[in-house]
Amino acid sequence: MAKLLKDKKGFGIVEILVAAAVLGFMYMAVLNLQGGNHDALLRIRGRDGAIEVAQQVLDSLKSVGIASIPSKALTDTTFDVQDIERKWARSLGDSATVTYSSQVTVSATENYTSRSESNYETVSHVYAKQVKVKVSWNFKGSTQSIEVSSVIR
Repeated sequence: MAKLLKDKKGFGIVEILVAAAVLGFMYMAVLNLQGGNHDALLRIRGRDGAIEVAQQVLDSLKSVGIASIPSKALTDTTFDVQDIERKWARSLGDSATVTYSSQVTVSATENYTSRSESNYETVSHVYAKQVKVKVSWNFKGSTQSIEVSSVIR
C-alpha cells in the first residue's frame, strides 16, 4: 500500500501552465465571438425599441380618434411626433439610451369617405384614415428606420 502512494504522481507545474494557456486562448476566442454578436444584439434591440415606439404612436392616435388626426381629402398629410427615448440596462450597471424620432403620414381620405345625399343636403363623413408611422434612430453613425402602417377607424 505504501508503494502505491509513492508511485502516484500528480500534475506538474508545466502541465498546469500549458492547461492555463490553452484555457486562456479559448476564453479570448469566446470573447471575440461575442463581440460580433454584440453589435447584432444592439441592432436588434434598437429595432425592437423602434417597433415599440411605432406601436405607441399608433395607439395614441387611435385613442384620440380620427376626428383629431389632421388630414386632407386629396393629398397626404405629414407631421412629426416628439422624440421618444428608450433606455436599457446593460452589464455592470451601465445603460444604453436610444432616441427615436417619429414621423406620421396620413394618406388622403378620399378612399375612406362615405357620402349621403338627400333633397336638402349632402353629407360627407370620413370613417377611417390610413396612417403610416416612420420611426428613425441612429446606430453606429448611420440612420436606421422602420415604417408601420395601420388603418384607424
